[in-house]
Amino acid sequence: MSTKYKNHMKNVKLTSFLFVLFFAFSSNGYSQENWGLQKCINYALDNNIQIKKQKLNSEISKNNLKQSKYDLLPSLSGSASHSFSFGKTADISSYQYVDQKFQSGNMGLQGQVNLFNGLKDYNTVKQNEFNLLASLQDVEKAQNDISLNIVSAYLQILFNKEALSNSENELEITKQQVERTKKLVDAGNLAKGSLLEIISQQATEKVNAINNKNQLNMSYLSLTQMLDLDSIGNFEIEVPELSISNIEEIPVIDTIYDQAENNFPQIRSAKYRMKSSEKNLLISKGQRYPQLSLRGSYYSRYSELAKDPLDQSADYSFKDQLGDYAGSQISFSLSIPIFNKFAVKTSVDNAKISLQSSKYDYELTRQMVYKDIQQAISDADAALESYQARKEALLSMEESFKYTQQKFNLGLVNSLDFNTSKNNLNKAKSDLLQAKYQYIFKLKILDFYQGKQIQL
Repeated sequence: MSTKYKNHMKNVKLTSFLFVLFFAFSSNGYSQENWGLQKCINYALDNNIQIKKQKLNSEISKNNLKQSKYDLLPSLSGSASHSFSFGKTADISSYQYVDQKFQSGNMGLQGQVNLFNGLKDYNTVKQNEFNLLASLQDVEKAQNDISLNIVSAYLQILFNKEALSNSENELEITKQQVERTKKLVDAGNLAKGSLLEIISQQATEKVNAINNKNQLNMSYLSLTQMLDLDSIGNFEIEVPELSISNIEEIPVIDTIYDQAENNFPQIRSAKYRMKSSEKNLLISKGQRYPQLSLRGSYYSRYSELAKDPLDQSADYSFKDQLGDYAGSQISFSLSIPIFNKFAVKTSVDNAKISLQSSKYDYELTRQMVYKDIQQAISDADAALESYQARKEALLSMEESFKYTQQKFNLGLVNSLDFNTSKNNLNKAKSDLLQAKYQYIFKLKILDFYQGKQIQL
């Protein structure tokens, strides 16, 4: 063998050794049972950081909605003050100036309720309702995205498992062929060069098997990283039966889009944000209207200099003063905007622009989903055609290889022709395997757009 080939084999073995070490020492005993697709999806939905952040955003929107409803309630506040007076000071009990030290104070309750403010409070509640609905749809979109990524990673592991199994089977067949060729060479029926070429083929297939094993390890690593697992030592997935026995009919785009338009979270989110912008415009226009509010207050006071009106010589207690000096007041307040330096006009104009922008976002989202569905249907059609063509190619290649193998065993073809035929067969198997999983994944995407639960 050449020095270059030997170095390549050393690198492959080193990579495999490092993977073995990684899997051996990263074991924390994660679930001895195999993980099915639904378990992986559920675990990701419960633990994914991005989804948790989106849920926090929806909690903020929920709090904003609560507060806007609370803002419809009357406000109530209390006040109190206590003063120490020195020198010539007005005595609030006699409404005269006195020149002595004394203490006094007052306290009260004030309440206010908005009777009309251009429906700004009402529209703010409706706006926050739409904002909450939009944020909940954002959570659902994040969940959909991670679910699709999990499905893709899961199918990649299944593909790599099957590819590894195929390469190991082919390697075993070649090993048997090496033994058979060695006997033919020892018997003098074949030249030694034929044996060397078969051994070289065995080495190549061994490299392919090692590479497939590394790819399988990498796909496991990719899935566990999506799941945010701390270790992957005992992680193993369930292997469902994924044979394509019946070719499914791919639905037309209008059928899928009608379902997606009603159910897809990004479309609903864009629609709710457009509704929120409509309410924001009404809030801005509400600043043009007069504001009417009702205010009420209850108050009282006390002073060390105060005299009991019934008995000037008696001690005038703090409690009696609060009762005697108590008073209440109800008032209406009307504020009429006349000129505010065009601030309201600017606010309304900007709200109109924001509304138009949200309408564009809604239309763009609908167009994007429609185009995505178009692409998904096209990809599914192409994957089906590829699968059917490669399936026919594999059948032809298997017959061709059987014929070549029989001739090689009889010494009618050389090892080069045998290896070429075997490599063509391996490639046909690999191509069919890839087309199979491409077709399955594209069908799952179409199920996703139709609102179906993704199952294998």
